Amino acid sequence: MQGLPGFDQEAFLKVHEQQEQLTSIRFNQFKPFEVNAHPYFTHLEPMHWCGNGYYLNQRPLFVLDPLWHAGAYYVQEASSMFLQYILEQITPHPQPMKVLDLCAAPGGKTTLLANYYSNGLVVANETIKARNAILVENLTKWGADNIVVTQNDPAHFKAVPDFFDVLMIDAPCSGSGLFRKDPDAVEHWSEQSVQHCSTRQTRIVEDSIDCLKEGGYLIYSTCSYSKEEDEKRLDHIASMGGMKNIQFELPVNWNIISTYSEEHHCQGFRFYPDKVKGEGFFIAVFQKEISKSSGFYDTHATSIPASKKEIALLNSYFSVPENYQLINHQNNLIALPHLFESELNGLINHLYIKKMGLTIGEIKGSDLIPAHALAMSTWAHLPYSSMEIDEATALQYLRRADLHLPNGKGWQALTYQKIRLGWAKLLPNRSNNYYPNEWRILNY
Repeated sequence: MQGLPGFDQEAFLKVHEQQEQLTSIRFNQFKPFEVNAHPYFTHLEPMHWCGNGYYLNQRPLFVLDPLWHAGAYYVQEASSMFLQYILEQITPHPQPMKVLDLCAAPGGKTTLLANYYSNGLVVANETIKARNAILVENLTKWGADNIVVTQNDPAHFKAVPDFFDVLMIDAPCSGSGLFRKDPDAVEHWSEQSVQHCSTRQTRIVEDSIDCLKEGGYLIYSTCSYSKEEDEKRLDHIASMGGMKNIQFELPVNWNIISTYSEEHHCQGFRFYPDKVKGEGFFIAVFQKEISKSSGFYDTHATSIPASKKEIALLNSYFSVPENYQLINHQNNLIALPHLFESELNGLINHLYIKKMGLTIGEIKGSDLIPAHALAMSTWAHLPYSSMEIDEATALQYLRRADLHLPNGKGWQALTYQKIRLGWAKLLPNRSNNYYPNEWRILNY
């Protein structure tokens, strides 16, 4: 790291020796609750670059907070929330845009993108199956209905050229920026790892760049300090042709270091834990001025529209907002934004989709069996009644334990502090707990 812009060896070593653990969260503005009454949030320090981001003065046991499970907030590293500031600079008044988070798990940046582009379509991709499952869980809890989750190699996105307005590549890296937060990252780091990651990052960018449309923005980031993974990757992107580096002025008191690549003088931003209240991070932005791809992809509809009978039955329970189309996928009714109907067909035709839109539930006979995703959604009006429960009952529910609920009948959306946690079904002599078994709280 000697000679890198902004690197102060003495201060850098000192902050790592102190081993201070920072905790920061970002609120889901579409799931508001009484923040001031919450014991975890009695001391909140605002974040410079993210309006919904805050620092906590200690790290509570989030797994025992029902609102964390309900997607009311996301525990996210502070430096990575700088993405919010970037978005405000490049698309200050976002139109209905299409966005790809190419290396998305566990989902922090995707949830930020989904909220910022709430009138757009956000595709979250994760190649690794186990990490994809975590991504699906976190995005389901977040409740946004404008997300599609895919499990594809970056090269597969060549099948949808000139498709996305924003391409976010939070590239897999050697992880040196996490040394303070994660001591295991030190053990796994090596110069060979840096070279391997640099080669991989090059391939990821080259394989996916065709899917970015002309005029679209590429946001490239890592949690590495290595020049080979940061500034040198910027020079490679600039050399691809048609890619223009976008530069910004930042407030001096943020202590974020502007850095410039050697060959093309591309600007990036370095975050050092001795200078900012966050972990090591690097980020830069490019605009695609010239597209070399055809822009053609197949939008022939292959999904199965919901039948008139299914729609009529669903309408007998509640009204789906008019700006959604309904399809039947694997016996589930799914709501998808009408605005992106042809684009969604293109994605369905060419990519391996793990989750899309909002799963409403399954129709069995004349009954609607509601999906957990429906309870997690930010839709105001749902079928069935709601029942407010206390913290102890909420934790029992999240453990998928037996429930002792007040007298009632049929399906109930259980809420805690008016935020939905999921479904239960009340029968004459018992209550059935329908919280997803694979997400239940263990060992607490």
